[in-house]
Amino acid sequence: MTNATPKILRVLSGETITPAPIWMMRQAGRHLAEYKAVRASTAGFIDFCFTPEKAARVTLQPIERYDMDAAILFADILLIPIGLGRDVRFEKGVGPILDPMSVDDVKRLTIDGAAERISSVWETVSRVRGELSDDKALIGFCGGAWTVATYMLEGRGTPDKEVAKRFAYEHPQAMDDLLNAIAVSSADYLIGQAKAGADALKIFESWAQGLSAPLFDKLVVKPTQIMINRVRDAGIDIPIIGFPRAAGLNLTHYCDTIKTQGVAAGTDTPLTELRKYVGQDRAIQGNLDPLALRIGGDVLRRAVQAVLNDAKRAGGPYIFNLGHGVSPDVKIDNVHAVINHLRTGEGDYV
Repeated sequence: MTNATPKILRVLSGETITPAPIWMMRQAGRHLAEYKAVRASTAGFIDFCFTPEKAARVTLQPIERYDMDAAILFADILLIPIGLGRDVRFEKGVGPILDPMSVDDVKRLTIDGAAERISSVWETVSRVRGELSDDKALIGFCGGAWTVATYMLEGRGTPDKEVAKRFAYEHPQAMDDLLNAIAVSSADYLIGQAKAGADALKIFESWAQGLSAPLFDKLVVKPTQIMINRVRDAGIDIPIIGFPRAAGLNLTHYCDTIKTQGVAAGTDTPLTELRKYVGQDRAIQGNLDPLALRIGGDVLRRAVQAVLNDAKRAGGPYIFNLGHGVSPDVKIDNVHAVINHLRTGEGDYV
């Protein structure tokens, strides 16, 4: 790879770059006034995701404002249930709402053509890649099968995921069928994103925490393997980043088994520990506390430096990011300060 290759792709190929490249999860979103202006012109959030011109515009906004090293597709992990024939709606102040599924509902999922039913997202990818400069990477994504399944079974985001875990214990075959449906359709969705111009892909397993080792293998590792194998069997060879957030020591099994080119760390995972699991030549990403980004000032300065120190001790290929997503109340000046700190060694923290 050459210096004209996007820095994030160089890191994902095993190169160590100083200063590290940066992007932030949820960087295109509600903390930006320009995002709010576009969002206000669309009736509903799902319609927003399925309107390529608007979704492409907000995908590019963090590049224009912050000069991030990568854009990440503006979409949502809960588009896959729509492709599978389920109703998804977003309520203000509540978040996503779905009708909780039964065993019979799993049998009625429409796997064939699921990705094509949400394929307007691929046009968003194509539009963004056409406008994005060659030195910036475009990251496509989907949700991990277990994370998506929790919403489909619980009907909304819940703290303990007990309904979904109980379903896994009491209806193991139906759970396997549900995870397979999500994994296959998500893989096809990722294949479409790659063909449309995505340079890298990320799998967000946001609810990887709190699982026993056997459940983690069944609910996270095996469906992720199905997903990645299907993507690779389709001839897609672009890098993939895995994000098993807050997986604890289950990270060992994930990193040994899931052969992604990068592994992202949640806020709770020291980069030095993650490096032990992934090896010296595989990229790690993370993991500034989003709360520190909200607070700003000396709190943020110290938090950024702590992450950089941790990354230096860990060594190897590294991408700077958050441990979770940018919150709606984050100040734009705080994001600029982090970027300047990373790139120049100094940040104007306020």
